[in-house]
Amino acid sequence: MKKFALAALPLAMSAAACATITRGSHQAFVVESEPSGASVETSNGLTCEATPCTFGHVERKAQFTVTITKPGYRTWTGTVTHHTAGSGAAGMAGNAVVGGLIGVVVDASSGATQDLVPNPLRVTLEAEAPETPAATPTAATTEASAVEPAAAAVTSASVTTSAAAPAVATPVAVAPATPH
Repeated sequence: MKKFALAALPLAMSAAACATITRGSHQAFVVESEPSGASVETSNGLTCEATPCTFGHVERKAQFTVTITKPGYRTWTGTVTHHTAGSGAAGMAGNAVVGGLIGVVVDASSGATQDLVPNPLRVTLEAEAPETPAATPTAATTEASAVEPAAAAVTSASVTTSAAAPAVATPVAVAPATPH
């Protein structure tokens, strides 16, 4: 009987990693967006074509960025991280009572005491601002611009630029010089 107890001791100690046994080292990660139908891509290689998305097997101790895109809306990027969960801490405490140091080490290294946050990830996408159309000249602005250049031509020079030629200043009109 003594031999059996000594042989079973390592097994009992490793099984005492309570959080690893009861919670596992992976969890489901959920992404929801308003409006739905956005695509999701993460820095750890997960992708989804249309929200809502559920990624079923993500490491509890993972930390990654999430990018959510949808045509007509601004791209959203954020970070998912992890923290010690209440039930993970309880499992770790069980190790101290039953399994000792081996269970604590197993739970800590497997990430079983952790939970992803935020989870679920809920994002409200912002609509992109509509492009403003170029101003169209009206009859009143066309008449005013026909008068203004003639008056401005006496006191200034016009600058013309093109892709093929450098900017050149050319006088439009010059007032006659008066003798002193």
